[in-house]
Amino acid sequence: MAQRKAKSTDYAFVTVWRVAGTREEVVNILGNAAALKQWWPAVYLTVTPVAQGGPDGVGATFDLHTKGWLPYTLRWRLTITEPVTLDGFALTAEGDLNGTGRWTFETDGPEVVITYDWRVSAAKPLLRRLSWLFKPAFSANHHWAMARGEESLKLELRRRRSPAGSTNVPEPPKPTFARWAQR
Repeated sequence: MAQRKAKSTDYAFVTVWRVAGTREEVVNILGNAAALKQWWPAVYLTVTPVAQGGPDGVGATFDLHTKGWLPYTLRWRLTITEPVTLDGFALTAEGDLNGTGRWTFETDGPEVVITYDWRVSAAKPLLRRLSWLFKPAFSANHHWAMARGEESLKLELRRRRSPAGSTNVPEPPKPTFARWAQR
């Protein structure tokens, strides 16, 4: 089978995080897309449930409004396509970004190694038209967003382990260019 030639609007990212915790804790956070805005607010501006999905998460669908460091936002639909398990899960993206993502989780002593394989094509007109020129900037924007995700996940794990009412865990990072976040 012939492989499709990559276009300037295609992006392939593999991100690896390492966090102190268990796969159960990680799945409880990353496997719950409805809560993304609460613990990863620098990137997830709004999360609107569309479909509940089955008991294993498959079919759960959410409309998302997201952003990175750069002053533009993306609107896309996330759908869980494989069961949410201790080993990971898969999703699709449709909208300003189209493609697939796969989270995998591996235990390494007291830590979890989290890998996110994100393969998308830009469909938003701004990104589609300018990818040939600004692909490095758009890629850097993704890396910034994922770094905020790792930082936010570590804070969320700490928050969930803290005694109720404790204020010793800082708030997660907020979005940049706040006025753009409203669009």
